[in-house]
Amino acid sequence: MDHDEARLDQAENAALARQIAQQLTRPIVLVGMMGVGKSSVGRRLSHALGLPFVDADDAIEEAAQMAIPEIFETYGEAYFRDGERRVIQRLMAEGAGGRPMVIATGGGAFVNPETRALILDKGIAVWLDSDVDTLVERVGRKDNRPLLRGGNPREILARLKAEREPAYAQAPVHVMSGNQPHGRTLAMVMKGISQWL
Repeated sequence: MDHDEARLDQAENAALARQIAQQLTRPIVLVGMMGVGKSSVGRRLSHALGLPFVDADDAIEEAAQMAIPEIFETYGEAYFRDGERRVIQRLMAEGAGGRPMVIATGGGAFVNPETRALILDKGIAVWLDSDVDTLVERVGRKDNRPLLRGGNPREILARLKAEREPAYAQAPVHVMSGNQPHGRTLAMVMKGISQWL
């Protein structure tokens, strides 16, 4: 991409961001597998739209006063999912109360039927999707994924992706986030949201 094309893309993205920010009345909720880029794309999206950004995992850790791996270890996944559901419910209530925001959820949040129904009813769900190879490469950068401990990350990610895709597919906006700059993913997310609006 040459310099002029990049400048044109930036101008298009800025115009799209203004249009979305003017029409938005509900939170934008990013869903998808761990490692797909929900937090990094979410931060960029919130910046582009001039909206607050909340990472649901950070909000859970703050509410529990514990790191997510500790919660899993001490209380188990069911306890974590219940806390996650309650935190997302609180964030959705804040966002639906006329204060739009961008929320990045954990990989399993949208799989919970109650959480998914709430997000679909009160927010705009955006499914960030990626192939397993990209996910394996990205999650390998951190060692804070409780569901990947004690197993082959590729096999676990492939199984989780297959199990969760029917839930993720209910999101009205679907964007592939492969090995491309986050700026390109951001542009695709904004196009999807503007079409939904």
